[in-house]
Amino acid sequence: MNRAVYLANNLGVDMGMFYKRRDYSRVIDGRNPIVAHEFLGTSVEGKTVLIIDDMIASGESMLDTARELKDRKAEKVIICCTFGLFTSGLEKFDQYYQNGYIDYVITTNLNYRPKELLDREWYLEADMSKYLAAIINSFNHDVSIGAALSPTEKIQKLVKRYHNDGYDYFQTIQ
Repeated sequence: MNRAVYLANNLGVDMGMFYKRRDYSRVIDGRNPIVAHEFLGTSVEGKTVLIIDDMIASGESMLDTARELKDRKAEKVIICCTFGLFTSGLEKFDQYYQNGYIDYVITTNLNYRPKELLDREWYLEADMSKYLAAIINSFNHDVSIGAALSPTEKIQKLVKRYHNDGYDYFQTIQ
């Protein structure tokens, strides 16, 4: 949640959240089932919405959230996470993409990604190589890693470039 608040503040956009209500009296397939998604936030109608989480395991929660956002008339839904594990396969993501519930899924290259994932139309990858190199370099030189871990200035430069150039950033990175 802290990362989402940080990103929303830097981008100058609204933030909302879905609260997953679970039934803790039952266990199905090793998990407590989700009985409802409650949305806390402003209208998403006509907006591009980023769903941010730390990881995609099965992806069930993110996909349910994406469908809920499209049902609320979000124009685009982009799923972003650090670790894309896709433990239940890619087929459900393919289905949600075909049905128009998701537009992109962006993950980092910090874990193994099978070739079939890299070939998906809906998949984009955030290359973290230079950030890892900066962190390792900081350790090797016994200096603070604060500059490598604080992307505020970089985010604000990208936002300024977006507003000045007026282009769709996601179209340019494909």
